[in-house]
Amino acid sequence: MGLREDAGKIMDAALLSAMPDSAVKAALQQADLGTGRLVLVAAGKAAWQMAKAAEEELSGRIDRGIVITKYDHSMGEIPPLSIREAGHPVPDENTFTATEEAIQAVSGLTEDDTVLFLLSGGGSALFEKPLIPPGDLKHLTEELLACGADIVEINTLRKRFSAVKGGRFAMLCRPARVFTVALSDVIGDRPDMIASGPAYPDASTSEEAKAIVRKYRLTLTPEMEKLLDKETPKKLEHVQTHITGSVRQLCLSAEKTCRELGYTPLILTDQMTCSARDAGSLFGSIARFHAASGKKMAFLAGGETVVHVTGHGKGGRNQELALAAAEGIAGLHACVFSFGSDGTDGPTDAAGGITDGETFAILRSQGICISQVLENNDAYHALEKCNGLIVTGPTGTNVNDLSVLLIGT
Repeated sequence: MGLREDAGKIMDAALLSAMPDSAVKAALQQADLGTGRLVLVAAGKAAWQMAKAAEEELSGRIDRGIVITKYDHSMGEIPPLSIREAGHPVPDENTFTATEEAIQAVSGLTEDDTVLFLLSGGGSALFEKPLIPPGDLKHLTEELLACGADIVEINTLRKRFSAVKGGRFAMLCRPARVFTVALSDVIGDRPDMIASGPAYPDASTSEEAKAIVRKYRLTLTPEMEKLLDKETPKKLEHVQTHITGSVRQLCLSAEKTCRELGYTPLILTDQMTCSARDAGSLFGSIARFHAASGKKMAFLAGGETVVHVTGHGKGGRNQELALAAAEGIAGLHACVFSFGSDGTDGPTDAAGGITDGETFAILRSQGICISQVLENNDAYHALEKCNGLIVTGPTGTNVNDLSVLLIGT
């Protein structure tokens, strides 16, 4: 139980460091929000927490606005803001009506007014006005999630079929100024890719979008193919952007806690983008190499792995990573845990998963073959049978995923 207890302490400390409250308030203390009307629009999984921090910092300065977040991620009213919940990772009708409400909120402003735009991961699904039929958008989103495309590739395509992504929301705010505070869940913290960059000049091109379509052999309608030829805004002079928080911060906090618990820590990367199964296998290989050292060691990686959907089970990338490590660490005094900082992993109620040196034997005794489970993408039910699910509920932040291997003595 010692390694699992340490895992809990590391995760709790990392999540606490990634909460957006103080970062949002610090960003607003540096901001020139003008003297005109101030309209707040917050979108993403951390939208409620960011909006609450802004309301506390600005104390009555906000004229109106809206918060759009994932179902069950809001935590009460924030006057004078409208609180809306919508679908993620696939947009739904509530997404579209809430986004239209946001567009109306920024309509009719003058150059003396300011739009405070609070953006966090998940905003690509939660903030959307499609230029194509919702059914076509839903099909594309599901196809992209299943084929193993990374978040930059997914967002590059999403922008082409949206009236608000790729800088187009900033265009709708004109002539008002836009001050964006973005909580990054994107590798490399690219502001044009966080939530598909609704208020930032788009660095991706139509040719890059077409290459992604060819790479994954995606199915597009003739209408969608025409939209690929239309470029997104490349210059927005009325916009300022402040990025706060990232997966690197998550990694550094976890590294500090590991050291305090007596481990020798090493951050492998904060830009992990391989498949979840490959990452889990790698952690198992690292554990086997270092287990005989007699030292307490911790190996950390941040980022966002991908899942290739080959089955019809239940799970998420972090659950697959942890389960894929189980055979490699079998019999060792080691554990691997991986979790999404937002508290969700795939379409499940779990944030991620944890396995240790006993997991492989426990599952085998129940007749469960890990390779077959992974082939069916059913990590959730396997982890459920071995006390391997990490459940936090919505955390109020979203700065990508953290995966950790702990080796005990």
